[in-house]
Amino acid sequence: MKSFTQIHTEEGKRIAKRLFNHWKHKFEVEETETAFFIPFPNANVFLYPKETTLDVSIEGKEDVDFARLEQVIIDHLNRMAHQEFDVTWQHISDESSTH
Repeated sequence: MKSFTQIHTEEGKRIAKRLFNHWKHKFEVEETETAFFIPFPNANVFLYPKETTLDVSIEGKEDVDFARLEQVIIDHLNRMAHQEFDVTWQHISDESSTH
């Protein structure tokens, strides 16, 4: 299953980098030119900073508590940005995914 949200901000790279640095002591994080990857024990989180958005994707197994993980991610992003983002998560089951 996958979960996705798009946060409207022009500071996506800075916010993603702060969260990446926050969690690099706890997880084996990876950074590329276009994305930040944070592997949780039961799910993978991808942060894609764009010019006017920060795209956030969570990929996990069906037994992952997506609501809880989504809240953890957005709470941390809010703290890193020093503001409150209003987000709506979209969910895609593996069966409907074309990837």
